[in-house]
Amino acid sequence: MRIKKGDTVKILTGKDKGKSGKVLNILVLEKRIAVEGLNLKYKHVRPKRSGEKGQRIMFPSLIDSSNVMLVCPKCGKTTRVGVKVASKRTETKRDKRQRECKKCKAIIT
Repeated sequence: MRIKKGDTVKILTGKDKGKSGKVLNILVLEKRIAVEGLNLKYKHVRPKRSGEKGQRIMFPSLIDSSNVMLVCPKCGKTTRVGVKVASKRTETKRDKRQRECKKCKAIIT
């Protein structure tokens, strides 16, 4: 998966289609992403003591990574992500892989 925590993504399908937000959490093995302020769900919490009231807590739920697309920080468009290999090879280190915008060819950090 070429999306990282802190990236800005745009949602392609679902109830929040067309909205964009910052990535909060990634589950790599399940290929699911949590986006800040989008795909919100309610969680009902019971009162801990007698006399207290229960609560409804809103939290961002996970969304499949195939339903989001990265927004390039340079050109501001949704784009696919390519990998560019910078050959700074030494004896102990491998080549450095960098993410690249497919539209404007800018390096995404």
